[in-house]
Amino acid sequence: QVQLVESGGGLAQPGGSLRLSCVGSGFTFGNYAKTWARQVPGKGLEWVSGISSDVRVTYYTGAAKGRFTISRDNAKNTVYLEMNSLKPEDTGLYYCAKHLTNSIASGMDSWGQGTLVTVSS
Repeated sequence: QVQLVESGGGLAQPGGSLRLSCVGSGFTFGNYAKTWARQVPGKGLEWVSGISSDVRVTYYTGAAKGRFTISRDNAKNTVYLEMNSLKPEDTGLYYCAKHLTNSIASGMDSWGQGTLVTVSS
């Protein structure tokens, strides 16, 4: 079955960096777009960034633009989220998700368990 496993979360200081990874299995990883989303304490789920299957299209929310970089290595069945200049408001549970097609405009049908990011001094 489809599995997505996130890793790389942890405690970072404001201004610091973290690199999240999400490894997929049980499907042809390179055929599907991927998204990172986060659950922020006291708020709902919010999208962070997405990437098409062929890497040609990427999307960032305003909060992520200029600080986060999404990438993928289809040979390793892995999607990454490089997070720099971290802020306390980036604290949350980060999930990766698989889209229904190769486009980030399509819906999502599978989610990982999440990796916790805490930004605090």
